[in-house]
This record gives sequence, C-alpha cells and structure tokens, in this order.
Amino acid sequence: MKIVIMGSGGVGAFFGAKLALAGNDVTFVARGPHLQAMLKDGLTITSTDGDMRLESVQATDDPSSIGSADVIIFTTKLYDTVDAANQIKSLIGPETIIITLQNGVSSPGMIADVVGQDCVLGGSTYIVSHIEEPGKIQHMGPARIVFGEMNGTISNRAQAFEKTCKEAHIDVKLTDQIELEMWRKYVPLTVMSGLTAAIRGPMGTITDDPDLSALARDAISEVIAVGKAKGIPFPDNAVEQTYKNIGMAPRETMSSMSMDLLRGKKMELPWLSAKVAEFGREVGVPTPTHHFMASILRPFQDGKQD
Repeated sequence: MKIVIMGSGGVGAFFGAKLALAGNDVTFVARGPHLQAMLKDGLTITSTDGDMRLESVQATDDPSSIGSADVIIFTTKLYDTVDAANQIKSLIGPETIIITLQNGVSSPGMIADVVGQDCVLGGSTYIVSHIEEPGKIQHMGPARIVFGEMNGTISNRAQAFEKTCKEAHIDVKLTDQIELEMWRKYVPLTVMSGLTAAIRGPMGTITDDPDLSALARDAISEVIAVGKAKGIPFPDNAVEQTYKNIGMAPRETMSSMSMDLLRGKKMELPWLSAKVAEFGREVGVPTPTHHFMASILRPFQDGKQD
C-alpha cells in the first residue's frame, strides 16, 4: 500500500515505521529538525515492543509532492487539523481513505469539512510515544489502533487496511462502532488531560486526594452523560469502569496536554474539556467540572507567545 503519515511525531512515526518495515510504500510528512534528521540519518524507534530502524526514509514537508495515496494516517495535533487537511487534497484519489488517530471526537468532522466525508474514517490509538530527539522516537507499553467507517459498515477498503496492519504486526481492531470507541477513549482522555493540567501534577496526586478523586468521578460522569444525550450507547457501568481504569494509571502519568502546558506549548484544550462543556450546552447537560477546567486553562491554551 502507498501510505502517507500526516504528522510524524511519536504516534505517526511509530506506526509508519512498522508499516514501512513490512514493505509498504510509506512517506512521512514532517517539518523542521525532525524532518532533516530523518532525511539525513533515517528513523530510529526505541520501543518496549522491540527497537526498529529505518536506514532510509521517504519524508517531506510538501505533501503535494507525493501524489495520490491509498491510505493517509492523520496524526497531527488537533489545532493543525484544518491546515493539514487542506494540504492533503492533492493526495486524495477515488480509492483513498483517511484514518484519523487524533485525540478527541471532533477530527473526522473537521477533516470531512475540508475534503468531504466519503474518504474519512474514524480511529483511536492507545500508545505512549514521543520524539526523544529529532529522528528518534521513544515508545513504551502497548500500541493499538481501533478504526472504522463512520457509517458503521465493514467495508472492503477498511478490511484491506486492517490486513496491512496485521501483516506489519500492528495490534489493530476494525469496528462497526467507531463512534462509541472514540467516545470510550474521549472520557478518560478529557478527565486526565484536564485534571493533570489543572494541578500541574501527575495522576498519583489526584488518586491520593479524596477531593480530587471526587472531581475525577464528577468529570467522568459529565462526559458520559453528554455522550448519552448525543446518542452514544455507553453501558450502564461506564462511570464506575472508567473511574476504576483511571485509578490504575501509573502514578507518574502526566497527560500530553499537561506537558504542553508546562513547556509553554499550545494545547488541545478547545477539543477536550472545552468541547465537553460546549457539547453540554448543546444538549442541555450541565458540565460544571469541565467548564471549570476549561476556564482556568483557557488563558494558557495558545502557549507562550514569542
């Protein structure tokens, strides 16, 4: 398959390397020192799943130079989505599919508004991976992709990509309920992102403190209530199960949004807690915890301005 990785940070570079090593024609879209390092020295993945090395990398900062693709894996930050979607228009042929592995639940619609709905599939990924230095990726723990057609069908094109992933030894699940799967990740994501950013500290601080733990439970309940009001079929035990899962997170866990805040970088807040509050207003569900987290973090969402 001809595959384009749109956003070659920790997530995109990891899965792209696996797909390239399996013999696929993979091009990484990147920029700055990371791009230059890949072009000069290749791509190195240090992973608990086994280290990987691409001696030669196809990479560019100009998607229009690539030509049409079979699959575009979309892994940019949410605030870059619209600009990146405009850049990939020339890559889209009659059979091209775009699979978004971004945070949140908004990206399929954001991309579809630019390129059309027919080629956009939803997805989620469960992975801890980051750029350690230009051209070098550090990955820890599991690495899983869940994806599917937004209309709930199991299509031939989705099955073809599932097969390609399995041949690349990627843990992958093709689902006919991708919207539910995306919301299942969205619940703990918004809670952990908002709270660890709000306290500028790790999950252990939250789980050790009765008041912060109660806030976490309230925040979970709010997202699930909003999702149910929007038609997401959460099971009856969703609040308790999510609360239990969050409590099992390593004590040192810091969300990527909290790390962006501490580094003075732009945050994905408008699509996380702020979006929960927005959804709540639309469906008439109170979201006081997420409204509070979004409000206290909003002054910092654009990062430090030069």
